[in-house]
Amino acid sequence: MTKVLTDARSIRIKGRSFLAVMLSPDLPIDDWLIRLDDLAARSAGFFLGRPVVLDLTDLQIDRPQLKDLIAELAKRNVSIMGIEGARPSILGSGMPPALKGGRSVSDIEVQAKEPADPPGKPAVAESRPAMQSIVIREPVRSGQSVIFPEGDVTVIGSVASGAEVIAGGSVHIYGALRGRAMAGSIGNASARIFCRKLEAELVAIDGIYKMAEDMAPNLRGQAVQLWLEDDAIMAEKLI
Repeated sequence: MTKVLTDARSIRIKGRSFLAVMLSPDLPIDDWLIRLDDLAARSAGFFLGRPVVLDLTDLQIDRPQLKDLIAELAKRNVSIMGIEGARPSILGSGMPPALKGGRSVSDIEVQAKEPADPPGKPAVAESRPAMQSIVIREPVRSGQSVIFPEGDVTVIGSVASGAEVIAGGSVHIYGALRGRAMAGSIGNASARIFCRKLEAELVAIDGIYKMAEDMAPNLRGQAVQLWLEDDAIMAEKLI
């Protein structure tokens, strides 16, 4: 009798990176939760189905306070996939795992400073890797998300209410921006947002956000560019 031995099918394991939202609470937590509720109320679905990391760096709370915070976030349908910057002593069973090594900027290594050039030697511009870009050649419809942390996103069309575009670089929209646009999502404060017609629910650059009602009324419906200056979003009409 011949016995056929069949090897069990191997398990395939792959690495994959995802863009997560980083929430950095501050004290008092109750006041921070009120501000979070305000953001969620004015931008429906912002946290829905989105991976969220809780950044506790330099936040002086104990384990019971952390448990209460996680429970309060769960009530708001904010699911925490991991915790970064927490003291090991406040983490425990049943909590999201500790994370470390996350990058808040693009993967560009900074070289050691070179010696100063001798007097009279022409300056040479530093060569930096160019960011990538993608072009979306159709409108972004309600409920859709375009996420591209590697660089710029250009939309040849409009971004509907309830849709969002998230870019590691700048966002260019050759149509009406009615949904959400987030530029510099991985730590690029020089990123900008350009749109042909500003009717946005929310705009954000490098984590600083502005809601529709916070924007100057004279910019509504106009071609606009937005940029970050001293931790505030600035805007002006495009001529």
